[in-house]
Amino acid sequence: MTNNPEPIRPPEPGRPQARELRLIAARAAQQVGLPLVAAFRTRTPAELDVTTKTSSHDLLTRHDAATEDALSRALTEAVPGSWVTGEERGVRGSGTLEWIVDPIDGTSNFAHGFAMFSISIAAVYAGEVIAGVVHDPVNRLTFSADDDGAYLTTAETELRLEPPLARTDRPRPEQSLNLMTSYPSAEVLTQEGSAALEAFAEMVSTFSTVRRVVSGALELCHAAAGWADVVLGVDTNPWDVAAGMLILRRAGGRYLAHGHSIEARGADHLAPDYLGLAPGVDSPAARRLITQASLRRRRSPRG
Repeated sequence: MTNNPEPIRPPEPGRPQARELRLIAARAAQQVGLPLVAAFRTRTPAELDVTTKTSSHDLLTRHDAATEDALSRALTEAVPGSWVTGEERGVRGSGTLEWIVDPIDGTSNFAHGFAMFSISIAAVYAGEVIAGVVHDPVNRLTFSADDDGAYLTTAETELRLEPPLARTDRPRPEQSLNLMTSYPSAEVLTQEGSAALEAFAEMVSTFSTVRRVVSGALELCHAAAGWADVVLGVDTNPWDVAAGMLILRRAGGRYLAHGHSIEARGADHLAPDYLGLAPGVDSPAARRLITQASLRRRRSPRG
């Protein structure tokens, strides 16, 4: 089986240039990433002012808000009239172009010295994600996408994420596929109980490897690059997935949204649950697992 990139609609009159938005977001992400690299593994938790938000599993550092503030300034100055939806500060401003930002996707990893966190920026016009950037500052990798495709920029060069760079020698048996997921989180485990544990056990027994990276944006980008095969996400937010979703799709992979609300119809980055498939990959088991998990959440009083 071969995956083809989803068709790109012709730009509408008045629609911003997606390529320019991608370059603006990439420059902003790379700039605000420098202080994070300087602080990474050189500061103690106390010096990072590590606190908790909703639970002991949901960490916050003084860099989260500061990074989001810096991003907001850079993006809105570069595109006057644009506005920002961020994880830490919420919605700021109004206009025709929305920036959805996660200043540190993987704060717990950042605070604990695990080099798997990123800065995620998506540009949204008329409800559609048209440009996305996910910057891994420690490893100096910038994943991005616009109307023309998906890209991986390293310290040395920029590569286009497309076959054959993204692997296409599929189909492969599910036992040989590697899966990335943060499911079940502590909150979802409270909602689903033993059903979530049974689902995770099935993942471990079905796939070659199950990795819990706890950075949804990077997980989707690793699938776009062909470094991961399957990504399963449950109970996510738009800033977790908006940029990574576009990057995966532009690279020729698939992003299958689940659990849409009425507001999310036609805007897959608003759906809480998803399955990401790398270029050329399919997984009936993963399709079934995400469908079941999403149904359980919708039936839960707290889902």
